[in-house]
Amino acid sequence: MLAPLMNGLMPGAGPRARVALLLALAVLLLLPLGVSDYILSVLILCLVFAYYGQAWNIMMGFAGQLSLGHALYTGLGAYTAAALFVNLGVNPWVGMLAGIFVAAAAAAIIGFLGFRFSIEGVYFALLTIAFAEFTRIGFNHFDWVKATAGLFLPVAQRDFNDVLTLRGRPIMFYYVLLAMTVLTLVICHRLLRSKIGQYWLAIREDQVAAQTLGVDVFRYKLYAVMLSAGLASVGGGIYAFYYNVLFPDTMFALSFSIEMTLAPLVGGIGTLVGPIVGAFILTPLGEVLTALTDELHLGGLKQFFYGICLVLIVVVRPTGLWPWLYRKLRLDRGAT
Repeated sequence: MLAPLMNGLMPGAGPRARVALLLALAVLLLLPLGVSDYILSVLILCLVFAYYGQAWNIMMGFAGQLSLGHALYTGLGAYTAAALFVNLGVNPWVGMLAGIFVAAAAAAIIGFLGFRFSIEGVYFALLTIAFAEFTRIGFNHFDWVKATAGLFLPVAQRDFNDVLTLRGRPIMFYYVLLAMTVLTLVICHRLLRSKIGQYWLAIREDQVAAQTLGVDVFRYKLYAVMLSAGLASVGGGIYAFYYNVLFPDTMFALSFSIEMTLAPLVGGIGTLVGPIVGAFILTPLGEVLTALTDELHLGGLKQFFYGICLVLIVVVRPTGLWPWLYRKLRLDRGAT
C-alpha cells in the first residue's frame, strides 16, 4: 500500500516527496507514545478533522460540489452505528457499514434533487444545509435514539484494547483513525488517477464542456456526493464510539459542518494532503485559542482568529498552504 501512497503526495511525486511521506508516517506512528492524555486527545481530534476534510474534499475539491451540510452524513453514520449497538447489540463495524448505506442514500436523495433540477453553487450548498437542519429537528424528536436527552453508549472499562468492538483506550482510537486517514489518502490517489477522477476534475473545471465531450455529469456528480457521504459516515461512527455520547444539536449542527471545511480550505482544496496539513495546523491552534478564551474571558476569540487566518489564507495563499509547502520544500524535485 505504501507505493501508491508515496506517489500520492501529488501526481508524479519525486523521491524527495516519497522520503518526506515516510518521515511523516514515522512521526505520526511515534507521536502518541509518551505524551499526556490531553495531547493525545488533541492528536485524535487532528486525525478526526483530517479524515472529515478528506471526505468533504472528494465532493468539493475533486467534483466541485459545495456542501455546507456535511454534518448530516457524519451524524447519520454516528447515530446509525451507536443506536444499533445500544438498542440491538450490533457490532460497531457492522453498524458503521449500515451507516454508510444510510448516509449514501441520503446523499443520493439530495444529489438527485439538486442535480435533476439544476440547483448549483451556493443554492446547492443551501440545500445541504436545509437537509441537515431537517434531520437535526427530526432526531430531536426521535425516541429510538433518545431524542434531546442524548444517546449514551456504555463505557466498558478495559485493561486491553478491543478493535473489533471499539472499546479501549484513546491510543487505540488514534491508530484506528490514522489507519483510516492513510487508507482514504490511498483511495483518493487511486480515484484521481482513474477515469472517474478525471471526469470529476473535468466537471469541476467546466461542467458544460465536460458534458459536451460526453461525460455523464449527473451520474458522476452523484457518485462523488455518495462516496463523500459514505466516507464521512464512517468517521461519524468512530466519533460516536470515542466520545460515547451523541446529541442531535451537536452532531447535525451547521457549525460542525463548517469546521469540516476549514482543514481543506487552509491546507488546499483539491489536493491529496492538504486536508491533513490543514487539520494539523488548525486543531492545535483552536485548542490554544480556546484556552486563551477561557483564561482571558474573551468570548469569540477563537472564532475571530479563525476568521483572520482564513482571510490571510485566501489573500496570501488562495490555493492553500500545502501546494506552497510542496514547492518551498522542493518536494517536486525529481518528479516525473
